[in-house]
Amino acid sequence: MSLRLDRASLRIGARHLVRDVTVEAAPARITALIGPNGAGKSTALRLMAGLWTPTGGRASLDGTDLPRLSRRLLARRISFVPQDTHVDVPFTVRELVTMGRHPHLRRFDDPGPTDAAAVAAAMTRADVAHLADRPVTELSGGERRRAVIARSLATGSNVILLDEPTANLDVDHVIETLTLLRELAEGGATIALALHDLNVVSRWADTVAVLQEGRLRATGPPAEVLDDDLVASVFGVRVERLSAGDGRPALVFHRRRAAAG
Repeated sequence: MSLRLDRASLRIGARHLVRDVTVEAAPARITALIGPNGAGKSTALRLMAGLWTPTGGRASLDGTDLPRLSRRLLARRISFVPQDTHVDVPFTVRELVTMGRHPHLRRFDDPGPTDAAAVAAAMTRADVAHLADRPVTELSGGERRRAVIARSLATGSNVILLDEPTANLDVDHVIETLTLLRELAEGGATIALALHDLNVVSRWADTVAVLQEGRLRATGPPAEVLDDDLVASVFGVRVERLSAGDGRPALVFHRRRAAAG
């Protein structure tokens, strides 16, 4: 499934959070939205998820405007993992992940064997099966994020949107999460991420969209888009490009000018 923003804008009062943004998240690819704080990454991702409606332009799934789709159908087709995964109610991890099956259930139906199997598989893939009976309120930030990702996987949707999915994760689970997303993309899923880490983008994303002050600056393959001039202009740093042992790029960043004194 292809998810698109076409000249999408979101205005609240006199303030534009994003303006005339065009970006596509395509099947079998990882698309990364990047930019400084306040650039509009999370806003664009929420427009793509159908959580917010553009005040200008379009947000569409396979050519159908998102507002024309029912909330249940959207929930089956698009999963959204927010940056803030705080949960106040002490659901167990299994209960939280089972919530991902709700779009497939009729009102007042209880989850059945198919749902239980989907939940178990999702917990295993997100490495939280050993936490199944733990209250979510007792988990670390990284464990809670993995549980929320498992809930998204349990939905079985073909489009998965994640806002800063590697935040609060230790290095091992960052790699596991990115590897999982790559496997999902290779299986045909449409993956879009809002990220800060340009090294993650350069090594894992197929397409990058650079936002600055709510506008799209550039989009395309990371190797073409993240050139020295754009990185300096958008992020205010100088980039040094190295080659890691696996042949993929590793970026080192430097201040553009030394501090006085």
